[in-house]
Amino acid sequence: MFGISKSAADWVIDHIAPLLALTPVRRRHPSGTVLIVDGTLVPTRDRSVAASSKNYRYSTNHQVVIDANTRLVVAAGRPLPGNRHDARAYRESGVHRAVKNAPVLGDGGYRGTPALIPHWPRKDRPLTSEQQADNTVHRRARARVEHAFSRMKTYKILRDCRLRGDGVHHAVLGVARLHNLALAG
Repeated sequence: MFGISKSAADWVIDHIAPLLALTPVRRRHPSGTVLIVDGTLVPTRDRSVAASSKNYRYSTNHQVVIDANTRLVVAAGRPLPGNRHDARAYRESGVHRAVKNAPVLGDGGYRGTPALIPHWPRKDRPLTSEQQADNTVHRRARARVEHAFSRMKTYKILRDCRLRGDGVHHAVLGVARLHNLALAG
């Protein structure tokens, strides 16, 4: 179509993909910044970096951190096999280093991490009305990361990634960068 061969186009994509990736994150976040972390599964065909996950497809687990106010992607972690729990993936993917010095909201899967999670009822003690109100605020704030995932997954590459090795990671970083560019205008 553009007068170049498939191998030349592949070389250009391999060369440019890391350049489109997210820029390194700041080590310090301004005071008052709240970050939101969540994991998403990206189906991939490279079984060396993927594992069968809850959707019975070979997927990789990607931890993504967004700024709650601007909804921009702050960090995206290294891909892990899709059967990893979010708390373990949070530590192993490297995003915990990018969120230092800022409060982080997470869902119930982040127990045992520094992330702020919602209140959990116990058999002997139900939630109080204040705890239920806290959970409502927490749920509404966390919806922002789910909306970011839905916008990022409009790119077909994150719905069925055929790249091998680090290609999955570069694809997520590139889509995160495009997501930030679309929001920031």
